[in-house]
Amino acid sequence: MDSRAAQDMAIQILDHAGSASKEAARGIALKRKSQLGQFMTPAPVARFMASLFPASALQSCTLLDAGAGVGALTCAFLDRWAAAGQFQFEEVEVEAYEIDAALRGHLETTLANYAARLPLTTRVLAGDFIREAALQRMASGRFTHAILNPPYKKINSLSDHRLILRQAGIETVNLYSAFVALALTLMKPGGQLVAIIPRSFCNGPYYRPFREFLLHHASLQHMHLFASRTKAFKEDEVLQENVIIRLERGGSQGPVVVSNSTDDSFADLVTHEHPFERIVFPGDPERFIHVPTSLGLTALELCAPLRCSLPDIGIGVSTGPVVDFRLLEHIHQQPAKGTVPLLYPGHFAGRSTQWPKDGMKRGNAIKLNGDTEKWLFPNGFYTVVRRFSSKEEPRRVVASVVRPDSFPGAPMLGFENHLNVFHEDKHGLPEALAYGLAAFLNTTAVDDHFRRFNGHTQVNATDLRQMKYPDRRTLIALGAWAQSHDALTQAMLDDQLKKLAG
Repeated sequence: MDSRAAQDMAIQILDHAGSASKEAARGIALKRKSQLGQFMTPAPVARFMASLFPASALQSCTLLDAGAGVGALTCAFLDRWAAAGQFQFEEVEVEAYEIDAALRGHLETTLANYAARLPLTTRVLAGDFIREAALQRMASGRFTHAILNPPYKKINSLSDHRLILRQAGIETVNLYSAFVALALTLMKPGGQLVAIIPRSFCNGPYYRPFREFLLHHASLQHMHLFASRTKAFKEDEVLQENVIIRLERGGSQGPVVVSNSTDDSFADLVTHEHPFERIVFPGDPERFIHVPTSLGLTALELCAPLRCSLPDIGIGVSTGPVVDFRLLEHIHQQPAKGTVPLLYPGHFAGRSTQWPKDGMKRGNAIKLNGDTEKWLFPNGFYTVVRRFSSKEEPRRVVASVVRPDSFPGAPMLGFENHLNVFHEDKHGLPEALAYGLAAFLNTTAVDDHFRRFNGHTQVNATDLRQMKYPDRRTLIALGAWAQSHDALTQAMLDDQLKKLAG
């Protein structure tokens, strides 16, 4: 078949797969989607994912598609091969897993159309990929390529899947990360894996074992971000922020290509290359994966006076230790005898603290007793930064100062888990230092830095520890300046930071 005819055939079949995907998506009830964690890959995303595989001179290819749906991803891969040029395979073997019988019927029909025209053999498997792959993991690598849109669903800590994965040396909390980890174990050295998955694996403690597994067994070659988190899977109304990654099994880690587009049209695609140490910071025990959104150093990195770590300044930062759903029996809606203030992000607005506050979902106070005391801090001055924001908010980093006189007579304070708390050995800070920290953290330079490297909407204590700060004396001077003004504008904060850098 000449390349033009192959290309025409490929477009027709992928368009058929896209139509079948939409038809299948409409046929799967929302409840069923939730049970299976299935979200169909739009054809433009499938084509882009297939384009990320490097050119290959291999004579034969073995392709894994786990959680294949109606085959949009495999179709896109085969389309690229059929078009001739970068893939020189003389034959391709596809192994596709799909647990849902209705989708499997579409998948078998679609792949049969390809096999009728190309030197292709296919196996469509109905089994549970986690079980099957765990059994195969001791075998030598079988696949040269893998393309995945795995299911998104939490794995119960007591489930069979969790036990099977643990026995396979994989500790993870979601099906998507389990699929990627298991697919990696089945790849040949140098094998290429492209997957679209939630960005949640990049940070947070629950995915640390998965990050370590991934970075130990593969090199990270490419990451793609969508600026809009609603448009990559708009047919399925997915609000999860997704990232496309390309991994090389056993590859030597070098620079990482990072690309961005607003949506699945890829009309405004921008691509940059970054050193790996700007993706995973050297010495970071959490192995957080940061995704820079542009080239060059941030204003924060270019500011020479910002050279101190938090230990250099003599302070620490912790995630708020009060996990409210674990202490519900001790939480009161309003202050009462025997309680102390319990602070949530909703209690802070600009430079003011609104406590107690009507309408707080959990409450405003927590009992002070033997069960809660270990989770509380002595009343004092603290700087707090909320951990979560929406992607559309103008600022990622929002810092506030806790003043002890906002809670007269309270011996202790509770900081809920959605706050990060700056402290001195679990005690309050000097007043000017607390205000200086808040002023620094509220500068545009700090927010831009976080947006560049932490496109997710969380600000974790580990992220705050990784940053560089002015020295203690400069922070105290900045705090005294901040306290001397009744109101601070963004321009005032940014100008003052420039003076410090000057």
